[in-house]
Amino acid sequence: MGRIIFYEERNFQGRSHECSSDCTDIHMHLNRCNSCRVDNGCFVVYDRQNYMGNQVFLKRGEYSDFQRMGSMMGMQGMAMMDNIRSCRMVPTHRGPFRMRIYERENYGGQMHELIDDIESLQDRFLMSDCQSCQVMDGHWLMFEQPNFRGKMLYVRPGEYRSLRDSAASNMSKMSSIRRIMDMC
Repeated sequence: MGRIIFYEERNFQGRSHECSSDCTDIHMHLNRCNSCRVDNGCFVVYDRQNYMGNQVFLKRGEYSDFQRMGSMMGMQGMAMMDNIRSCRMVPTHRGPFRMRIYERENYGGQMHELIDDIESLQDRFLMSDCQSCQVMDGHWLMFEQPNFRGKMLYVRPGEYRSLRDSAASNMSKMSSIRRIMDMC
């Protein structure tokens, strides 16, 4: 079971709110969120309510100043965020990972099936972008830049006909993909 505690002020000060599941709007409980502590599990936090906007992946640890988190070591997704508005718990997956990625929206163009991390879609498949995908097994992070850098998008089992229309519509392209495993 995951557990994350959000604090209104930096350095774990001020009022707090604890979550052990998804939360669509943290501002229903706090006026703002400037620090957090992940006691157990993994979470993806968003800078807009309802799991929209920039995303950052958090694993167990303390994050004393959320405004600087994008540049901290161990962070996945280097989004510029000045506040957390919603969060989604990432369940632990113990089994195979499988995803189909497509060059174009609505499952068009080149298709490749993934079972492991891809540091560069361009280098591995001569594919400059991924615009849709189907996640069969596991939970994944898709990154805007090669080598798991830049803005990120969390995808879980399901169909994604247009990654541009998803919560990370501010991403220019997908260039690398990583499984979420044994991090939580």
